[in-house]
Amino acid sequence: MQTRRPSEDRFADLPGLPWAPSYAQVPDPDSSDGGTLRMAYVDAGPADGPVVLLLHGEPTWSYLYRHVIRVLVDAGIRAVAPDLVGFGRSDQPTEPEDHSYARHVEWTRSLVVDHLDLRDVTLVGQDWGGLIGLRLVAEHPDRFARVVAANTGLPTGDHDMPEIWWMFRHAVERAETLDVGRLVAAGCVRGLADADRAAYDAPFPDEASKVGPRVMPTLVPTRPDDPATAANRAAWEVLQAWDRPFLTAFSDGDPITGAMAPILRQLVPGAAGLEHPVVADAGHFLQEDAGEELGRIVAAFVRG
Repeated sequence: MQTRRPSEDRFADLPGLPWAPSYAQVPDPDSSDGGTLRMAYVDAGPADGPVVLLLHGEPTWSYLYRHVIRVLVDAGIRAVAPDLVGFGRSDQPTEPEDHSYARHVEWTRSLVVDHLDLRDVTLVGQDWGGLIGLRLVAEHPDRFARVVAANTGLPTGDHDMPEIWWMFRHAVERAETLDVGRLVAAGCVRGLADADRAAYDAPFPDEASKVGPRVMPTLVPTRPDDPATAANRAAWEVLQAWDRPFLTAFSDGDPITGAMAPILRQLVPGAAGLEHPVVADAGHFLQEDAGEELGRIVAAFVRG
């Protein structure tokens, strides 16, 4: 597998991101020669504090969680926010076929389990952060104490995706020039400052660097025979018996994932009896629109 590595110069002086990145080498699960990729992550807060794993989605990176991280750290909580492979400061595979749902789950598992050895974890997953994170919860339930699902789901391809999602996928696939900052701005309802928009463009200096953002929508299971369908169905079997706390913290302005909140609350036993907040005046990227509010929700959930 051939990869590119984003230049550190692209990440200089980003607003609101004071934490230095850490790095880990994770194996390529299909490599026959011991190949690895570098994954970046933010690890902030007290080392002995309760751990919150913050997983981002498409086409963002850990910068998305900067407001959430600040609130968590102030509450004495350790916040770990990886950059998925192909995003942020992590290595960028150069070919679309280098990406698969299974590979992204395994890369993230290797970071969380093998490298960081995180335990008693609270997952916060949004967008692909939920698609990957909920698989990790189901496949390694002993590692997780609770879950916060925020504008996400776990599709199996047995039900069609919303039309607006298909419009998004087609736009990403067909765009001659993929404007990542514009995509993030379109998912916010309170606007996105120019400096923040530039931060989302930072990992992607040219079109060749955007393989990850372009390919991720095509990896979402949309038919029953999708390569990821069997694993996601198996994950649902575990989640439908999950009785540890499971909170939905969806926004009120996300037409792509909004329908998933009541399904998760109905099917996951750990969601019963909890007050599930709705983050008002926020879009798909609720971490941008209401990051501090989401941080307070997560901190209160962790502290019980």
